Parts: sequence; C-alpha cells; structure tokens
Amino acid sequence: MIDRSDVQAAAGRVAGHVRRTPTVEVEPGPLAPTARMWLKLELTQHTGSFKARGAFNHILAARDEGRLPETGVVAASGGNAGLAFAYAAARAGVPAEVYVPETAPAVKVARLRALGAAVVQVGTRYAEAQDAATKRAADTGALFCHAYDLPEVCAGQGTLGLEVLEQTGGEIDTVLLAVGGGGLMAGVAAALEGRARVVGVEPVTIPTLERALHAGRPVDVEVSGVAADSLGATRAGEIAFAVASRAGVRPVLVTDEAIVEARRFVWREYRLVVEHGTAAAVAALRGGAYRPSAGERVAVVLCGANTDPSDLA
Repeated sequence: MIDRSDVQAAAGRVAGHVRRTPTVEVEPGPLAPTARMWLKLELTQHTGSFKARGAFNHILAARDEGRLPETGVVAASGGNAGLAFAYAAARAGVPAEVYVPETAPAVKVARLRALGAAVVQVGTRYAEAQDAATKRAADTGALFCHAYDLPEVCAGQGTLGLEVLEQTGGEIDTVLLAVGGGGLMAGVAAALEGRARVVGVEPVTIPTLERALHAGRPVDVEVSGVAADSLGATRAGEIAFAVASRAGVRPVLVTDEAIVEARRFVWREYRLVVEHGTAAAVAALRGGAYRPSAGERVAVVLCGANTDPSDLA
C-alpha cells in the first residue's frame, strides 16, 4: 500500500533525474464538448514513457539504503519498463538485464540494447518474462525490478499526478489514464486521493482492473489486442488493487477499434505520436466510455510514445 506521503517522498528523490513534463490545456470540443481539458505530455519523459519515474525511485531508494548490488538490476517488461530500468541503472552506474516477451516490439528491443541492457526474450506473455526475471534475480543477487507492483515503483509513477495538480492550479476534477498492471494508476490515485478522481481505462481484451475490482482481488485474464505490448499484464498488481479499492478508482473499457481511432486522432489533431496503450485513455472520451459532465475539468495522460509511427501516414 502507498499513500500521498510516499509519492511526495518519491518526488524529492527523483527531482533532477526525471523530466517535469508539460501539461497543456486544449480546446475541449474534439474530446468532450462541455468539459475543460488538459493533456499531460508524459510521452516526452526520458525513454518515452512515465516508467522512468518509478524506475529511478526504485533504484535510487535501493542505492540510498545500501541495497543496490554490484550485480545491478534485473527487470521484466513488455518494453517500456525495461527501457526505464535500463536507463536508470546506467545513470546509477550498474548493469541491467531485461527479460521481455518474444512478442515485444522490435523498436523497444533495439532501444533496450542501445541503452546497454542485456536483453533476454522469453515466452509470448509478460508473465513468462517476469517468472524468468524473478528466478534470475534470485540466482544472481541482483535487484529485482517489477514493472508495476513495487511500492517505490508505484510511488514514483505517482509524481506525475503531483505535477498535473500543480500545473493546472489544482483545478482538476478527473484524470484519465491507461491501465495495464496498474502502477501508474496506483501512484496517481494515491497522489490525488481526496483531491481528484482517477478513471482507469483498459482494453476490453485485457480488463485486469475491472476484473479485480469485480472479484475483490487480482485475478488472471487473457491478454490480446492492439495494446497488448504495453498494457499486457496478466493481472492487476496487489498495490494497484489496494489503492484502486481505497480511492474509488473507476474502471472503463474500450475496444481495439476505439483505441486505433483514438491514436490516429491524437496524431491528426495534435501531431503527437502515441502508443496504442496510451491512446486507450483518449479512446474513453472519443468512444463515449467516459462522458464528462458539463464543466468537468479533465486531464488525460498521454503516457508513452514507443511505437512505430509508419501506420499513421
């Protein structure tokens, strides 16, 4: 479990290591005719996604506490978390070994290697890569870096929420963001608890949060669809489930068709290239899965840009 104080501590720790990304107000019409709208441009973060925040907080906390071994770090990732851990590890002066599914996009695998990480491709699902990484960390004594279910990782991601609150003058009612394993959602919900609501958007093909809240605990789901490379966790994290339950996070589901359309919309309307997973948050507005009330003040997190833009032409 994490709370706002953990996120505030993370903000102090990662200051100077991560970018304070822009939050820009946009005309509401194309997204929601009667709401006031902001976009949080987290796609401009180091390594192209919000994951750098949690990676730095986890690795720097371990270093500060004398828990960062010379053997470095081992991570499991569909791509974005691995990039972030590889980047943060390099800045901390330790090696990184990253396990990814065989289905990980080639662009992400190439970037991992460019950052100096040793890349191991295992299985076709994130869960298989995670099992292999967990065993490797235990065998080598390396610091294990879970993509979304560690307190320092979740708290680090939540620093994004503190920025949104500051950059909008505290005028936010709702934050929409995509959910995979739930680390970003957990951190932002903890940061904004009592100040703004969080809506977690998932593909209908990977409803980890929705199923967990319905079942009263995280449960396994099948993973498929256009956003599986970045939102392809088999189940929601324990921390994500606990924070979502406590903070009243609302899950909404969007179709693959809506995600594809939303990604093209973001490029057409704002000239921003985002991943399919990122586009899920926009799809909730474009397709009507979430309809803001009149005058509602809404921030949409554009959380990642590690994608092949060739199909946007």
